[in-house]
Amino acid sequence: MDMKLELVAVPVSDVDRAKSFYVDRVGFNADHDHRVSDDIRFVQLTPPGSACSIALGKGITNAQPGSVEGLQLVVSDVDAARAELSGRGVDVGEVQDFPWGRFIFFADPDGNRWAIQEMRRGG
Repeated sequence: MDMKLELVAVPVSDVDRAKSFYVDRVGFNADHDHRVSDDIRFVQLTPPGSACSIALGKGITNAQPGSVEGLQLVVSDVDAARAELSGRGVDVGEVQDFPWGRFIFFADPDGNRWAIQEMRRGG
């Protein structure tokens, strides 16, 4: 049986601000933005090339805004990713080298924390 992770809820305090950050600065694709009622809004965003999306919104999670850590994207060139994100106004850290890959880190406006990894191949 296949099991595919395809959606992760990311708790935010301001849906429009978070959507703008992820789409305009980080470069995610805006897939859906549906206001079901005054209490429920569902926004789905997908990183380019990813099979997994994130969900932002109102009434979709009880988690505290900014409480998510360890979200990770994988790229082929972390230096290029850092340059692109920095150029778009994302406050991204310097490249860090670890035995399992090269990383950069950033947070969204609420403090949800992300890692971007350049995987080491063949080693």
